[in-house]
Amino acid sequence: MNEPRDSDRGSSEHPGAGTAAPADAAYDADGTVGYRGVTACHAVGISYRQLDYWARTALVVPSIRDASGSGTQRLYSFRDLVVLKVVKRLLDAGVSLQNIRKAIETLRSRGVEDLAGITLISDGTTVYECRSPEEVVDLLQGGQGVFGIAIGGAFKEIQGSLSHLPAEPAAPPVADLDAAVTDVAGDELAARRARRRAG
Repeated sequence: MNEPRDSDRGSSEHPGAGTAAPADAAYDADGTVGYRGVTACHAVGISYRQLDYWARTALVVPSIRDASGSGTQRLYSFRDLVVLKVVKRLLDAGVSLQNIRKAIETLRSRGVEDLAGITLISDGTTVYECRSPEEVVDLLQGGQGVFGIAIGGAFKEIQGSLSHLPAEPAAPPVADLDAAVTDVAGDELAARRARRRAG
């Protein structure tokens, strides 16, 4: 299906600050508010064709209600919209839809159901899951860990290690400096005398 059905059309206004649901939202049987396809498209900034394709190919399936035949409407939760936005941002960054799908499948295979709670980063080619400042996982390499260094953490570690280790002053003490100057002057005088004797 490439275009929304008339029954799936509605107001494109965003939800207000009040408690009332937007005109294009609907309530599921348990009272959970959900968002129809057209609202999801407006909120995320994608076309209805993209939304429909992603749902049919199980990239992002609406968690409240999927389409199950003629006359039914998909109902997306707020968290579904967050995941849709992440997919769109990855596409905008140049990541292929195939790689985005692989990254999301890797997360799901590890039992990560709440994709909205994940931090993803991308260099435009691959997709990484950022678990902490020290741990980044390449989702396109089967969840292989990528070595990460938190500079702030390394700074504190070194400070802690040095707190009980000896240190040397960077400049020599004044007495040592005077001796060094005397040695250099003596060496220069000896060199002049040697030149006179040779001459």
